[in-house]
Amino acid sequence: MKKYTKTYNIILDNMDLNQYRLRPISAITYLQDAFARYCATKRMAAYDLFATNQYWVVTEFNMDFIDDLPFWSEEIKVEIWISELSKLKIYTDFKLYYNDKVFTQGNALWFILNKETKKPSKTDAVAEKFEIYDEFVLGEHKKFVIPEQTEEVSKITHINNLSDLDFNNHVNNKSYINLAEMTASSEFKKTYALKNLNIKFNKETFLGDTLTCTTYKTAIPDTYNHIIEKDGVSVCDISTSWKEKTNDVNIVDYNLKVRQEK
Repeated sequence: MKKYTKTYNIILDNMDLNQYRLRPISAITYLQDAFARYCATKRMAAYDLFATNQYWVVTEFNMDFIDDLPFWSEEIKVEIWISELSKLKIYTDFKLYYNDKVFTQGNALWFILNKETKKPSKTDAVAEKFEIYDEFVLGEHKKFVIPEQTEEVSKITHINNLSDLDFNNHVNNKSYINLAEMTASSEFKKTYALKNLNIKFNKETFLGDTLTCTTYKTAIPDTYNHIIEKDGVSVCDISTSWKEKTNDVNIVDYNLKVRQEK
């Protein structure tokens, strides 16, 4: 087995309440769950690594949203595989399917860190347990470079709370993405759909830390930077590109599978 696949049904907590479609941030939730399950089949889940004084950390996500996001209750399939290994870096590529069509694809960069030193461990164990499938859905893996920014658009402040934490007691990466999403107005999101999402996680933050997310226009049309800082130092850089929505199908007019359930 080279590629790991897992199917999910979209639950209420993971949908956009305005349009009843999957939220882009929730696509990452299913992706990370699938990767965790894949690791568990190889006895390299988070709890397995804890026993060896190590833990998983993701430092980059790069995603293209290439088709309409599915509605609530619909079934999606996540397909994920390890596509490239270096001495320390672990790349996964992925595709998310709905009705046998890819609606999201991308890649992520992972490391296994030593809990005490915070330094990356060698990828020997990954190479021994996982098969490598060298398919790059976004092309060659390259270092993420954030676009040049121009003018400030908005700014919000957030104090990390218990709901932001992951199993490592660090702030979960989805919380950073949620902060960036909160800087966009509801009117903007009614008109535009997310096209690309690129994320670079720079530093860990913890319970009680105060974060500031500033959104900027960039030199690229319809592309924004979301810089999340703690004490004036960037902990996460996010770049989003958007496209204008076309005439969308209303959930009332859509033939949901859930209506056929008894």
